[in-house]
Amino acid sequence: MGGRDRGEELSRAANRALGGLRRLAGMAATLLVTSFLVFSSLYLAPGDPASFLVRGRSAGPAELAQIRRQYGFDQPFFVRYGHWLDGVLHGDFGRSYIFHQDVSSVIASRLPATLLLVGISALMIAVVGVAAGMVGALRRGTRTDSALMLLVTVGAAAPAFVAALLLRSVFGVKLGWFPTIGNGTGVLDRLHHVVLPALALSVTFMALVTRVTRTSMLDELRREHVEVALSRGTPRRTVIRRHVLRNALGPIVTVSALLISGMLVSTSIVETAFGMSGIGSLLVQSVNQLDFQVVQAIVLLVVAAFVVVNALVDLVHPLIDPRVAAAGSAR
Repeated sequence: MGGRDRGEELSRAANRALGGLRRLAGMAATLLVTSFLVFSSLYLAPGDPASFLVRGRSAGPAELAQIRRQYGFDQPFFVRYGHWLDGVLHGDFGRSYIFHQDVSSVIASRLPATLLLVGISALMIAVVGVAAGMVGALRRGTRTDSALMLLVTVGAAAPAFVAALLLRSVFGVKLGWFPTIGNGTGVLDRLHHVVLPALALSVTFMALVTRVTRTSMLDELRREHVEVALSRGTPRRTVIRRHVLRNALGPIVTVSALLISGMLVSTSIVETAFGMSGIGSLLVQSVNQLDFQVVQAIVLLVVAAFVVVNALVDLVHPLIDPRVAAAGSAR
């Protein structure tokens, strides 16, 4: 029996290692395909890439030929892609056409503002969304639940730019409680500046997390073991904490993590609306000014963040919900 158990344990370990290798291979393949599509986007745009760099000036054939040689446009497509991919793997995304700096330096200067915005928004989503969903599930059918569901419906339907305009108008212009433009200076001033943008960014996501939390909690409340525990006199608070909330955390964490990683895309709207100097506003500016090197780098970084978060969710989910790990072992 001991040898049999040991063999099964080794088999499970081998399966976990193989699953990890498959996950890494999938991540690498996704990022490789994304990098190819991102790099190809420059050449899918109509016109000659070299003509974008002259910024509307009249340039003769000799000047255009010199620009093509300078930026490598005269080389075969796959040669250029190989050089660009090699640079990306070494942290070199090229040189910005607009800022005349390394793309890595341009992004690094804007990254802290976006990370602060996403971090505060993620905190709002986790705290407010989960708490509201729990209240709605535990008070199902009451006026409190109806009011929450009404707010959730409105919040889920409100685009980020609408929320930004309303928040700026009410809390920034009329009441004057919060600044409406800029990043701020110093820790406290930056936090003061980021409140309204973070709220505008997180409104829709908070509504979605509230709905998922409420649904997941209600599903667990209907479980037979929960009803048995309550009938045996176990305190309701203990049952909610040990059996309902713990088992409901799986889908809540999964959806919350994916939504938070997707917020990087929505930052472009919110940062532009509030005049923040972050990655989102940099993406909008680079698209408008045809700074393709910066656009390619930001898009690739956003996709990489989403892939990494998705992989982390797959790793954490079995730890939160042992039933997932048991199902995987059974398979």
